[in-house]
Amino acid sequence: MSRATVRERLRYWFDNIMAKGTGALIGWLALLSVTLILAVSGLVMWLTPDEVNAHEGWTGVLWMTLMRALSPGKIASDTGTAPFLGLMLIASLGGIFIVSILVGVLSTGLKGKLEELRKGRSRIIESGHTVILGWSEQVFTIVSELVKAHASQRGSVIAILADMDKPAMEDAIRTRVGDTGRTRLVCRTGRPTEPADLDLMNLDAARSVVVLSPQSEEPDAHVIKTLLALAKRAGDHPPVVAAIAASANMAAARLAGGPGVHLVDSVDTISRLIVQSSRQSGMSVVCMDLLNFDGGEIYLRSDPALAGRPYGETLGAYASATVIGLRTAEGVMLNPPMDTLLGTSDQIIVIAQDDSLIRLAGDAVAIDEEHIRDHERARPGPGRTLLLGWNGRAAQIVRYLDGYVPAGSVLDVASDHPGAGDGLVGLHNLTISVKDCETTDRYALEALGVGLYQHVIVLSDDRHHPHHADTRTLMTLLQLRDMQATLGERYSIVSEMHDENNRALAEVTEADDIVISDTVVGLLLAQLAESPHLSEVFGYLFDSRGSEIYPRPADDYVAGGAPVAFPTVVEAARRRGETAIGYRLAAGSGEAPHFGVVLNPDRSRLVALGSGDSVIVLAER
Repeated sequence: MSRATVRERLRYWFDNIMAKGTGALIGWLALLSVTLILAVSGLVMWLTPDEVNAHEGWTGVLWMTLMRALSPGKIASDTGTAPFLGLMLIASLGGIFIVSILVGVLSTGLKGKLEELRKGRSRIIESGHTVILGWSEQVFTIVSELVKAHASQRGSVIAILADMDKPAMEDAIRTRVGDTGRTRLVCRTGRPTEPADLDLMNLDAARSVVVLSPQSEEPDAHVIKTLLALAKRAGDHPPVVAAIAASANMAAARLAGGPGVHLVDSVDTISRLIVQSSRQSGMSVVCMDLLNFDGGEIYLRSDPALAGRPYGETLGAYASATVIGLRTAEGVMLNPPMDTLLGTSDQIIVIAQDDSLIRLAGDAVAIDEEHIRDHERARPGPGRTLLLGWNGRAAQIVRYLDGYVPAGSVLDVASDHPGAGDGLVGLHNLTISVKDCETTDRYALEALGVGLYQHVIVLSDDRHHPHHADTRTLMTLLQLRDMQATLGERYSIVSEMHDENNRALAEVTEADDIVISDTVVGLLLAQLAESPHLSEVFGYLFDSRGSEIYPRPADDYVAGGAPVAFPTVVEAARRRGETAIGYRLAAGSGEAPHFGVVLNPDRSRLVALGSGDSVIVLAER
């Protein structure tokens, strides 16, 4: 191999200097400037000694040379011998060269620094903040809900780390969420799966961490890798909340996250909600009302004064809160047996507007015995359900539906999805048939004889982008509505959608229930981010075991049209072994945002519940 030439060595040396960054370049320019000034000053003192005396000695010469180097225009006013003027010209030309390079270096360095700041790579210095790792459609729901939860808090902070441009994240949230009030938003660009990037978020001082599933082919792999990165970090970290898209990955996620992680099974939660909504109209609205921060929220309360009393007697114990269950050493129970005695360490689970408003009632509210009804509820017989569309969670929805319906029920699946009907094994109560059908085609829907069914479930097609899938769902709903109006048929319709913004459009279709899957998961993550200890409560609420939420005919509890206070409704439900938590007025079922649902009603206010209205209860199936 031939030896490197002097030119190659100089070029290699120069490349290494350039690679060291702006600081190194400025240092070399400063050294070059000092060398130039000293060299020119030395030549002036050697070649033109008379000029040295004229400029107050060698210090004057140094200052004069420095000024010519920094401000070449000063040479125009110089006088003296030709050698002196020539040396000053050299100093000025060298100064032009050095200053030009310095301006370019500073401009490039400043631009790079601004670009780095624009990307958001500085470590945040906050405490008590909520950290969101990753980016998906759920981030807008979570941020919006956390802003509501922190509306009365000054200086609250939400910090987001995602592999996106910082201004792009801020613009998207500003557009979708709007004004964040007292809550400050801090965005950082980085990969949540990299421990070095996680250090930017000051996790040791955070209040909670939310891990989002990205919109990719394998979202759970990203979540599990992020949980591993969190677990690998040295030191403590706050409670972690994460959503898992596939139930089969829950065990791996628990192992990766450790005991401090609270996992939300997205598919399982949405599947159960769709099934419950198909059987009980209004179920999704009630759950959304419980999950958001607009109205009543769930709290755990310890009141030693109630120890030793049966659960049934505690239902009227609070003046402005509704009791829904207990948390004991054995775990959470919603609507436990009415004779369950409260232990001294047990906590009461209540719904209240704010924890500061939870207080024990003074005198017991009078019960209107005259208007309490005790109708025997007839158990429904076998029914027919039509499932329009198919996606990755359809098989799980069918299995849950099989556990709800009585034996002999029929389910017809109509879809052009190639996987329609796959995985439907081991069913006990349902008889399944699969039909090929384009669910947006009016004639294909009419050929199904939709009027023969009591319930219709419309699923989102996962072969399409979420926005396009929602558009197809809207088309199907519009066709069904028009068929109902034209043919005079009546059946309940429950649909699944992705984007909350499409709910307003879907209201035109007058569907009985619309389950916004991304919104429900986002609301649940926001609730757990604020109160991780509620994980057991919501897990019980969406579990098919034990009591669940049911909107049931108000006529079964109180006399129709008679004004009664809510404690009377609570007592009527208690006698059935149920816990009443609110009601739904049919007159307001089309009015957003609560759609007629009233949870934790005012105890002193009289309400007349008539035909079509519902009492919302926690009860066994």
